[in-house]
Amino acid sequence: MTIRAGAEPFAHRPAGRSRIGVLLLHGFTGSPAAVRPWGQFLAGQGLAVEVPLLPGHGTSWRALNRTTWQDWYAEAERAFLGLREHCDEVLVMGLSMGGTLSLRLAEVHGTAVAGLVLVNPAVHTERRDAALLPLLARIVPSFPAIGNDIKREGVDEIAYPRLPLRAAQSLSRLWGVVRAEIGQVTQPLLLLRSEVDHVVEPSNARWILSHVHSVDITVIVLPNSFHVATLDNDAPTIHRESVSFISRVTGWQPDPAGD
Repeated sequence: MTIRAGAEPFAHRPAGRSRIGVLLLHGFTGSPAAVRPWGQFLAGQGLAVEVPLLPGHGTSWRALNRTTWQDWYAEAERAFLGLREHCDEVLVMGLSMGGTLSLRLAEVHGTAVAGLVLVNPAVHTERRDAALLPLLARIVPSFPAIGNDIKREGVDEIAYPRLPLRAAQSLSRLWGVVRAEIGQVTQPLLLLRSEVDHVVEPSNARWILSHVHSVDITVIVLPNSFHVATLDNDAPTIHRESVSFISRVTGWQPDPAGD
């Protein structure tokens, strides 16, 4: 199936072995376009960066309905292990569901994950119709889209126009798996959340922060962005704080020639 223009994966591997690698994961129904500028900024600092296209994304919402959270996690893990072979230390970062998958990688791989940067991560929903999802997914293929919740005008994360319900039901199962083992998350954690988010409720960040066992936790509120903050007005803050976090938890120093 043809990948939509702009939704392609992104990778930057400096020659030879890298001191630090970063895995960046996009959100549900979205694409690497949502985190590509973030990845390009980190690559410009001299870091190895991998932004995979998760299965079912970047093509059509019907394709996403034929995949499950295990498929998305398997691709994220494949990219993570590839970076581990190339880098001394690897940090995992993600937007929305990408944050959920990042937490799962931290639970499974422990100290092999050097740190986590989460932007508007999700582990549950407060929507009242969520309880009907198992039934609805059997009779209705999709609902209206949740993509492009961006305050800044003229920006497109290349998300689907429809929300595939079978895939959404699988996402809810991923949330349950992550919540069940959240105590396994002990890595340094930087969590950035938008002050106004029309997709992920603030209770998600509160729940994560109160249940992880990380000692090193930093929380930053983004005042001028909606859900897809990585493409929004506060994107420079995400870039800057990510580099500062990596430097602090690993001892790595950014490339002075980087943008």
